[in-house]
Amino acid sequence: MKLSIKVILILIGLGLLAAAVWAAGQGAAAGDEAAFRKFLKTYEAKVIPLSRDAALAGFQASISGKDEDYRRSTALQIQLNKAHAAAGEFAELKRWRQAGRVHEPLLKRQLEILFHAYLENQIPAAQMEQMVTLQGQIEQKFNTFRIKLGDRVLSDNDAEAVLRGSADSGELEKVWKSSKEIGRLVAPDILKLVRLRNAAARQLGFANFQQMQLQLDEQDPGQIETLFDELDELTRGGYATLKRDIDAFLAARCAIAPGQLRPWHYQNRFFQEAPAIYPVDLDSYYKDRDLVVMAKTYYEGIGLNIDDVIERSDLFEKPGKYQHAFSSDIDRAGDVRVLCSVKPDSYWMNTLLHEFGHSVYSKFYDRSLPWLLRDAAHAFTTEAVANLFGRFAASPSWLRAMAGITDAEAGRISGASRDSLRLQQMVFSRWAQVMFRFEKSMYENPDQDLNRRWWELAEKYQLLKMPAGRNEPDWAAKIHIALYPCYYHNYLLGELLASQLFYHISGPVLKSPDPDDQCFVGRTEVGRFLIEQVFKPGRRRPWNEMIERACGEKLTAKYYARQFVGADPTKR
Repeated sequence: MKLSIKVILILIGLGLLAAAVWAAGQGAAAGDEAAFRKFLKTYEAKVIPLSRDAALAGFQASISGKDEDYRRSTALQIQLNKAHAAAGEFAELKRWRQAGRVHEPLLKRQLEILFHAYLENQIPAAQMEQMVTLQGQIEQKFNTFRIKLGDRVLSDNDAEAVLRGSADSGELEKVWKSSKEIGRLVAPDILKLVRLRNAAARQLGFANFQQMQLQLDEQDPGQIETLFDELDELTRGGYATLKRDIDAFLAARCAIAPGQLRPWHYQNRFFQEAPAIYPVDLDSYYKDRDLVVMAKTYYEGIGLNIDDVIERSDLFEKPGKYQHAFSSDIDRAGDVRVLCSVKPDSYWMNTLLHEFGHSVYSKFYDRSLPWLLRDAAHAFTTEAVANLFGRFAASPSWLRAMAGITDAEAGRISGASRDSLRLQQMVFSRWAQVMFRFEKSMYENPDQDLNRRWWELAEKYQLLKMPAGRNEPDWAAKIHIALYPCYYHNYLLGELLASQLFYHISGPVLKSPDPDDQCFVGRTEVGRFLIEQVFKPGRRRPWNEMIERACGEKLTAKYYARQFVGADPTKR
C-alpha cells in the first residue's frame, strides 16, 4: 500500500510538472506571438507608406524617363531595401522562427515571408545601395534607348513592325543588329551587377544569386530544373517539326534558301514570338478597334470590373516612356495601374488582356488579410491568370463575341488560329529554356564567354544559327536579365498553370461539353471562381497548396501538354 501511494504521488508530481511545462510552453508561445504582433505593427507603420511611395515613384519614372524621377525612384527603393536590412530585427525574426512557437496560421505565414525578405537584405548597406543604384542606371539606359537607322529613330514597336512586315533581308539585318546595340551599352554594368549579386548571395550562405532567388521564392532549384528538362523532352520533337515549317515559310517569303536564314528573319528580336506563318491575319481584326474598350467590356462581362484600373493607367506611347508593359499594385488596397504603349494589333490586344489579368488579381485581394498576405501566392500564379486571358486575343470564339466577326469567318480561321496559338506556345517554351539555362549558367560562372554561351543555348533550344563571326553581348539586350533576374522561368510555369486553370474553369466550373473551345465571354462564374479560389486567398498559403485547393491537384504539365502538344494527360 505504501508503495502504491508513493507511485501515485510520483505520478501526480509528474502530471503537475507536465502541466507546468505545458503552461510554460503556452505562455512562451503566447509571448512570442504577442511580441511578433507588436513587431508587425511597427513594421507595417514603416513599410506600407514607403512601399506605396516607391511604387508611385517607379511608375512615374517609367512614364517620364527623366533623370530626376529615376533618382527619386532609386532613392526610395534603397530606403525600402534598408527597411528589411536591420540586423537586430532579422535576429528577432530568426529566433521566433527557430523557436517554432508562433502557431496562429496567418502570423506564422507572415513570419516566414518576413524572414525571407530580411534574409536577402542582410548585406552591408553600401553594397546594397551600389546594386540598387547600378540597376536603376541600367533601367534608365533601356528606357531611353532608341534604335537609330540613318536619319530614322525607331521605338521597340517600330522595330518589331519592321521585323514582322519586311521581306528585305538587308533591312531586317540592319534593324535586328541595331536593336542589339543596347546590349553593348549595358553589358559591362550588367556583369558588374551579376558579380555584386553573387557576392551578396554567398555572404548569405547560398551558392550563387540564382540559387538564392529561387529558394527565397519558395522554389526548389532542383525541381525547377527537372521540370524544365521534362518540358524540353515534351516539346523537342514537335518543335523541330514546326521549326522546319517556319523555315520553309520564311525562306520563301524572303526569297532565300532555308540554310541562309538568320536570327533577323524570324520576325522578332529574340524569336520569343511565333512568326506569322499561317493564313490568318489577326492584326486585321484589331486595326480599327479601340483595344482598351474591348478589354474593359470583356472583363466587365466575366464579373471583373477594371474601370478604376484603366482610369489610373498610362496606356499609350510617349517620348522617353518605358517601352514594355507591366501592371503595378501601388498599395495592396486597390490602387492598381497598367503601363503600356497600345497599338491596334493582335500583339497589344494580347498584352492588354494579359496586363489587366495581373491587375484583377491584385485588385481583388481580400483586404481583410494582413498587408503582407495581400499578394499573389507566387509570381507565376499571377502570370498564369494573365496568360489565361492574353491567349484569347487569338481565339476565333473570342473574336466572334468581342470583335463581331461572323460565324463563317470564325470557322474559316479556326484551324489557322489554333495552329498559331500552338506555335506561339512552342516557340515561347523553347525561348524560355534559353533564358532559364542562360541565367543559371551565368550566375554559376559569370567569367565564361557569355556571348558564346548565349548562342550555344539559342542553337540548342531554338534551333537558331548564330550569325557568322558574331561576338556581341546579345544576351545583355534582353531587359529581364538585368532588371528582373532569375524570374523568366516563372513565365513558363505560368503557362502551365494557365492551361490547368483553363481546363478547370471550362470543365468543373462552367461544365462545358466542349472544354477545349472556351473564351468565357459573359460568364460571371469565371470571375466568382477566380476571386474566391485564386485572388482572395492571396499569399496566405504556399503556392502549390493554393493551386491544389483551387483546381483539385497540384501544379502539373499535363494540361499544357493536352492543349498544345497533343499528349493524353491520363497517360502522364
